[in-house]
Amino acid sequence: MAERNPLLEHALSLNGDPLAIREFYANWVQTYNTDLLLAIGYVAPQVAAEALIRHLGDGKLVLDAGCGTGLVGLELLKLDYELTIDGIDLTPEMLAASRKSGAYRKLNEADMCGPMHEIDDDSYDGIVSAGVFTSGHVGPDGLDALIRIAKPGAPIVFTVRDTTWDAEGFVSKIEQLETDGVVRIVGIQLSPYHTKEDVFCQLCVLEAA
Repeated sequence: MAERNPLLEHALSLNGDPLAIREFYANWVQTYNTDLLLAIGYVAPQVAAEALIRHLGDGKLVLDAGCGTGLVGLELLKLDYELTIDGIDLTPEMLAASRKSGAYRKLNEADMCGPMHEIDDDSYDGIVSAGVFTSGHVGPDGLDALIRIAKPGAPIVFTVRDTTWDAEGFVSKIEQLETDGVVRIVGIQLSPYHTKEDVFCQLCVLEAA
């Protein structure tokens, strides 16, 4: 097992503070991909992209929520080069890195802890979010805005780090959303997250009502 990356450990302690998160990722952007992909075996972008493609219908307009440096967008285009992908992220420097990837049609700054009123209801055929629902970042209430901007029947695919799943109330939140008729739970399964650290996530697939 690899030694735990100190930057990653710091990321998990940001307590959802948007200013601290923005500053932290602005300073990390240059080595972000190397630190995650090579050092800890970060596979969430791949597993989330694959899950979205499996459940995506005929629509081709997808939102990568919390796109970071564009890892999910690149994985999606490997699987379906005809997709149109928009991205949102809290950090301008991360958005600049995503822009360089060439994977996205449109990139905008947005705080997933808020209502994201800048995006219209029922906008996307599919939504994917990898690495965002984790300690110190976005909690379960962040799902509300994603559901609002998903078209009826659209898959919403996201990862939740295993240490966050029960501790921050994701289980009860998702169950309540289904009870309220807002989503249908398509599948939830344990999935690799950091392969070199033996860290796992819950890979969740919901369908917007």
